[in-house]
Amino acid sequence: MSPRMLARIAWRNLWRNRRRTALTLSSIAFGLFLAVLMTAMQDRNWADMIDLAARLGGGHVTIQNAKFLDAPTLAKTVHGTKAVARSARAQPEVTRVVTRIVGQTLLSTATNSQGAGFVAIDPEQEDSTTLAIANAFTGGSMFPTTEDGGIVLGARLAENLGVTLGKKVVYNMTDKNGDIISGLARVSGIVRTGAPGVDGALCLLPLGTMRRALGYDADEATQVAVFIDDQRKSDDVAARIGATLDSATVALPWHEIQPELAGFIALKVGGANFMKILIAVLIAAGIFNTLFVSVTERMREFGIMLAIGYSPGDLYALVMFESLWLGLVGLVVGAAVIIGPYLYLAHTGVDMSAMVGQGGTEVAGVAVSPIFKVGIFPVNAVVIALAALAATLAAGIYPAWKAGRVAPVETIRLV
Repeated sequence: MSPRMLARIAWRNLWRNRRRTALTLSSIAFGLFLAVLMTAMQDRNWADMIDLAARLGGGHVTIQNAKFLDAPTLAKTVHGTKAVARSARAQPEVTRVVTRIVGQTLLSTATNSQGAGFVAIDPEQEDSTTLAIANAFTGGSMFPTTEDGGIVLGARLAENLGVTLGKKVVYNMTDKNGDIISGLARVSGIVRTGAPGVDGALCLLPLGTMRRALGYDADEATQVAVFIDDQRKSDDVAARIGATLDSATVALPWHEIQPELAGFIALKVGGANFMKILIAVLIAAGIFNTLFVSVTERMREFGIMLAIGYSPGDLYALVMFESLWLGLVGLVVGAAVIIGPYLYLAHTGVDMSAMVGQGGTEVAGVAVSPIFKVGIFPVNAVVIALAALAATLAAGIYPAWKAGRVAPVETIRLV
């Protein structure tokens, strides 16, 4: 029997018991809905969180002194930052490259003092695509030039120091030679990101001003932040950039710079993957039950088919075609069920502000968006579809094998 004819017979067999087929298709569609929704939640939220972490930290790939990660001090610097930046920009995935100085400082006012992290930037090269807090101002603005005398404070940090816009703040830190230096800056802006760790312990300073204060050369900094079009490529990009650097400098992907965030995401992804495997097993068990019952009910029919010239291989292929049709139709039904809720959650989302609260929430220093949205990577959608089809085919193997082993003489006698 030709495969085309067997496929047509299998299609007709599928609808001989419409209720059972409908229930099976419903289980496949429900499983696809859960798998796609869970994956889309991960893909969108973790990608957004990683991108936000990159724009709060050192980019998707951070170029820095090889010893800086283990013992971060302002004495461990990168020389020749312009050449390093040019090398990074040569990679096709790279969208932006900016130079920064990062470190710790003690901020003081007439009423209070507090330690904080600082990031020295060039405001003419930075925007919201490289610096997340660039669009989080609640008052004032960014200092206009890299040689300015301004400072931008997190909202909670400003409250703790008791300062407002236009007030002066003294900063103290250790320069590259180990000497304690101090400077005076005027508050030019206040930002609120929703991440307590950022709002309460981060300030921005002008890059040129800090280079002079710390004794750096004009082509020296603590890091070069590299931003790419897809965070999943960070390992590959870091490896290629690293191959162009000298032994004193390294290029590290975001997950090595922020291991706490990477560990949190890995834990969540692992849990979600376990749930998806469990869902797949349960759905495959349901499909197996449907096909097995169908084969058991048709044993006499299979015996007659063998008696009139069908081969055991034909019966095996027939049941496998039924399984294949179940999988393909299930994918179509699942797509129809998924598309509406997916588009709504992808474009509009669900506002979770009431649950998050006014203070906001964060993970490893990264603010969590109160608007819940989804977005699945195309490759993951294809993997889910292929996995569902494979599970359906796998569920039909034993029933198909059983159908092919029917004994015609014995089964024809069945009533």
